[in-house]
Amino acid sequence: MAVSASLRRWRWLGLTIVTGLMMVQAEAVMARSTGRPAGGKSVGRRLTAEDYRVAERRLAELGYWPGRVDGRWDEATRHALMAFQKVEERPRTGRLSVADFDRLMVAGRPRALAAGLPHLEVDLVRQVLFIVDAGGEVRTILPVSTGSGRQFVSQGWARNAVTHPGWYTVEKKAPGWNRSPLGLLYYPVYFMWGTAIHGAPAVPARPDSHGCVRIPIFAARRIYDETALGTLVIVHRGALPPRPPAIMLPLVESVVDLGVR
Repeated sequence: MAVSASLRRWRWLGLTIVTGLMMVQAEAVMARSTGRPAGGKSVGRRLTAEDYRVAERRLAELGYWPGRVDGRWDEATRHALMAFQKVEERPRTGRLSVADFDRLMVAGRPRALAAGLPHLEVDLVRQVLFIVDAGGEVRTILPVSTGSGRQFVSQGWARNAVTHPGWYTVEKKAPGWNRSPLGLLYYPVYFMWGTAIHGAPAVPARPDSHGCVRIPIFAARRIYDETALGTLVIVHRGALPPRPPAIMLPLVESVVDLGVR
């Protein structure tokens, strides 16, 4: 009887030790996968230099414009991240968080509203610009800042700072810096009277312009070079605006509504 009781005690002790070792091993695996220190309080995962390099490459793969993909987290990369945050409806900070990184790793390329011919789409809700090819694939994405909605006075005329939804075409382009009554525009691409897509030193996360579509200054020259006169520009609030009659804008007959945002 004494031997039997002793064996039971040893078996119980051995089982306790094995169970404890398994729990420690499981905690270690969890720590490696979540950034939670084993046996301690969670302090959250921290992004590494390699994470930033991976994020920059991933932004470029999805069509965002981080500038030169060189491993440097610079102003162009921050604008690309801001565009991503806008598209994915995340906090518009321009700073990469762990949550942003995780979302970036599983995100897909955003979809355009229309196809049929190359065009530009300006999303007033998400404050982004899509450069779209004829097949409806979004090739490039930029953050923008459009009309603030505030009233202003220029040349004795009081009006609201609004970027109006609609169908337009590029009417005029001007190289370099151009002076307007409301300030300087860098490589403006005009699509509605004096309203242009143009480079600006400041592109806030919110609508803040007098009605123009501000884009990051580093991207303005390329947009100017690659956007031909007559290019279709669609300004919208999440869905295609009503089409103008084809007699007014024949290009609309070539546009296919993809029915998605």
